[in-house]
Amino acid sequence: MLNEVTATRYVTPLREGGSLPGIVEADDLGTYVMKFTGAGQGRKTLVAEVICGELARRLGLRVPELVTIQLDPVIGLGEPDQEVQELLKASGGLNLGMDYLPGSIGFDPLAYEVDPAEAGRVVWFDALINNVDRSWRNPNMLVWHGDLWLIDHGATIIWHHNWPAAESAAAKPYNASDHVLASFGPDVAAAAAELAPRVTEELLTEVAAEIPAEWLVDEPGFESADALRRAHVGVLLARAATIHERITLGAPTEDKPSRAPGWLKERLAPLPRPAGQDETHDKDGDQ
Repeated sequence: MLNEVTATRYVTPLREGGSLPGIVEADDLGTYVMKFTGAGQGRKTLVAEVICGELARRLGLRVPELVTIQLDPVIGLGEPDQEVQELLKASGGLNLGMDYLPGSIGFDPLAYEVDPAEAGRVVWFDALINNVDRSWRNPNMLVWHGDLWLIDHGATIIWHHNWPAAESAAAKPYNASDHVLASFGPDVAAAAAELAPRVTEELLTEVAAEIPAEWLVDEPGFESADALRRAHVGVLLARAATIHERITLGAPTEDKPSRAPGWLKERLAPLPRPAGQDETHDKDGDQ
């Protein structure tokens, strides 16, 4: 299970997007970016963060260490921002923390080079989890000590917001045309050959076991937390086998509206389209 710590000090909110995560200090002397059960999509966002973060780590991708954080709402009594106070009051109990990477900076595709192999692994992984939130508008990647780190996976595995239709989600394609790494010639075929065989039922079951049971209770149609964990495993296992065949890399959109679901649009902070980004991409599946 994920390590559990207790928040000792709320430092400051991070106002990117709509979920209002915050930086907190904990009793293990660590500093974390904390995501709250009382924000936005609530615990489902945290479930997605755990599944994707822990799966990425096991596949060799860099993600900040995850912990669960016990929060006593009294910690926010001195917070002057009413919105933050309400969020803390609504989030008592177990929340999620990501290791704070001091000195990291946001990834800029004009300032950093990414080799096709690494780009391919990230694009393949994002296709697997159906990440609609790693575009040139909102990269959700950091550069820390010269390495690329993946963050913010709350807007993934969106089928868990509509379980009756989840079975069909495994067959859905992934349009990577607007992916922030699309211009680096991602070698998706090589990534699939390397990573897909590693996404086994055993591995996914291990990942799903990291989700705290209290974030999985009272889900309509499921009699237990373990049943819901198995549902997550089933969709990802089916998707992993062939998703590389359904990844498309076409010309990126201009300043058109995001293709993210409506409930996500308010938390996607658009960025200007990178000047000089390659307008043409190979549309075959063998990048």
